[in-house]
Amino acid sequence: MHLPSPLKSGILLRRYKRFLADIQLDSGEEITAHTPNTGSMMQCAVPGYRVLVSTSDNPNRKYQYTLELIEVNRSWVDTNTLRANRVVEEGLRQGGISDLQGYNVQPEYRFGESRIDFFLEKGESKVLIEVKNVTLCCDTKKACFPDAVTIRGQKHLRELIAAVAQGYRGIILFLVQRGEARSFSPADEIDSEYGRLLREAVAYGVEPLAIQTAVTPETVSLARELPVVLP
Repeated sequence: MHLPSPLKSGILLRRYKRFLADIQLDSGEEITAHTPNTGSMMQCAVPGYRVLVSTSDNPNRKYQYTLELIEVNRSWVDTNTLRANRVVEEGLRQGGISDLQGYNVQPEYRFGESRIDFFLEKGESKVLIEVKNVTLCCDTKKACFPDAVTIRGQKHLRELIAAVAQGYRGIILFLVQRGEARSFSPADEIDSEYGRLLREAVAYGVEPLAIQTAVTPETVSLARELPVVLP
């Protein structure tokens, strides 16, 4: 998926009120950018880190700039959670996930009391996929989720368990944005209930899938599957 172009480079000064970030551009100008991420952005929203921002010419927007990427450990991290599903959808439609090729893809599927990110159908096979954007590492090479307690994420796991009980194939897809990661595990120290529910869901037949992205200042795309470790 192509990122907005051109992007402007700068240094993060602070992130606050969840959706705002103050940034000093390379030109010296200080701006406030919208931050489309509801999580803590732990390890990413660090003052002094290099960032890339896009510019909107929409006169109705309160903030002209949007924070797009943050450089962490010499790799770009896509913290824009609004883009995660679009990256996954592009991968699904282009056959980029080997086990999910040839399916009809429907985003935003109503199931139970939730909207599940994707419904896939091929013949008798019906698949529900929930996507989680992963920007945290629990150690130097292990990505983990969540970076804050997520009641909504817990709810989605319960919905996937219910779906499997009704004959669907249920997948929880962790989109790993950290380039140094070599595996994925739940962040038990941050949200122990999410970790417990993830293990319960897997025991009921929900499939955990971790896919690492390749992130550049121009594009974000699916790159490789990572092992999911549930200690």
